[in-house]
Amino acid sequence: MSPDPAKAQDAARPHLSAARVLDIDPLLDDPKTRIVVCCGSGGVGKTTTAAALGLRAAERGRKVVVLTIDPARRLAQSMGIDSLDNVPRRVKGTEGGGELHAMMLDMKRTFDEVVEAHADPERAAAILANPFYQSLSAGFAGTQEYMAMEKLGQLRARDEWDLIVVDTPPSRSALDFLDAPKRLGSFLDGRLIRLLTAPAKLGGRAGMAFLNVGMSMMTGTLGKLLGGQLLKDVQTFVAAMDTTFGGFRTRADATYKLLQAPGTAFLVVAAPERDALREAAYFVERLAAEDMPLVGLVLNRVHGSGAGRLSAERALAAAENLEEPRIVDQGGGKAGLRNSPDTYGSSESPASATPAPDDGSPASNDDSPAVESDSPDDSSPDADTNADTERSVDQLTAGLLRLHAERMQLLSREQRTRDRFTARHPEVAVVEVPALPGDVHDLTGLRDIGDRLAAERTELS
Repeated sequence: MSPDPAKAQDAARPHLSAARVLDIDPLLDDPKTRIVVCCGSGGVGKTTTAAALGLRAAERGRKVVVLTIDPARRLAQSMGIDSLDNVPRRVKGTEGGGELHAMMLDMKRTFDEVVEAHADPERAAAILANPFYQSLSAGFAGTQEYMAMEKLGQLRARDEWDLIVVDTPPSRSALDFLDAPKRLGSFLDGRLIRLLTAPAKLGGRAGMAFLNVGMSMMTGTLGKLLGGQLLKDVQTFVAAMDTTFGGFRTRADATYKLLQAPGTAFLVVAAPERDALREAAYFVERLAAEDMPLVGLVLNRVHGSGAGRLSAERALAAAENLEEPRIVDQGGGKAGLRNSPDTYGSSESPASATPAPDDGSPASNDDSPAVESDSPDDSSPDADTNADTERSVDQLTAGLLRLHAERMQLLSREQRTRDRFTARHPEVAVVEVPALPGDVHDLTGLRDIGDRLAAERTELS
């Protein structure tokens, strides 16, 4: 009976020691789980993980929407959609009784929707046309993260989906998407706006002095707007938004509390690399400090080997033996040469090292008949071909052994890095996803990732 390939692959993978296993399916199946937030640094497979989780939940019977913040087209392509925008789109080709929808955050469009939803048509038109608002909505620091929170709040309020999976923006500052609503709400509700409106009340040189103070506090896009025109735009904007944006802080607080609610689950996504796991540790600590419900760590791109019993040291030794056969035992008949200092590395043939026969002996007599040998001539073309073939095979085998040694060294580094993380955070459940030979391009690939996410159901040893 042939072995189970899945079990063979699982046995070939090194596991985290003393780590709890994150069981994905019960999390996705639980009707109380309404929001799953995938967070982590860039380049660790966060978007793919979010899409795979959404697909698996949908194929297990839930109605799911995946919200990605990643402007790349990978998610749309893998789901068979030409493009994603600010409107959830149904994904075709899913199996099971659920539904899968996907969307990509359009930061400016979401901001416009907030304006249109909280202002009468005339006031909304004035705000949308205002140059100050256009700059603010298109590029103010933290706007993308805030609008991600706004969109999440909108999706949850509609109560149309059983599960919302959020792919958060990659950020060097870890949880900027948690901080951004507070920053943007403070800006719109705070003293900076009042400071920028003060010059109009004071007028003259004093007004321009106040304007200069306000300008020094602004960054990025706001700094590109100049003088009186900036003042006029800000005045118009503040007058129009006076009642419209009063609820910014309220909505930000409501979404923040939604993220802390029992129905939300945070997943930290990382790769088994030092920098990625260092960021993951920061995420874990920050989420704990913010009382956010962390359920575990998804460790992506974990390498394995089907020949794990052959250590790197043994593989390198075998490669050296093939490349330098004199290091160890050689073929029969050369035992004397192996330890001879006179011939080690000598260019002379072994025959030249044998004693010459005495004068008059048959061997020295030119008239003596030649003795024919049944053994093949070592200098024949066939012998040369065989020798070249053996050398080529040895070189190929040695190269493969060295590649295996490099893989085993990589596995060892990953194991040490993972062990350091689990030693520091033993309370965090972990699920490992083996590295794939290529990128994910379709639903089949996402389905494979989902299967791998749910593969480990026993305690890691």
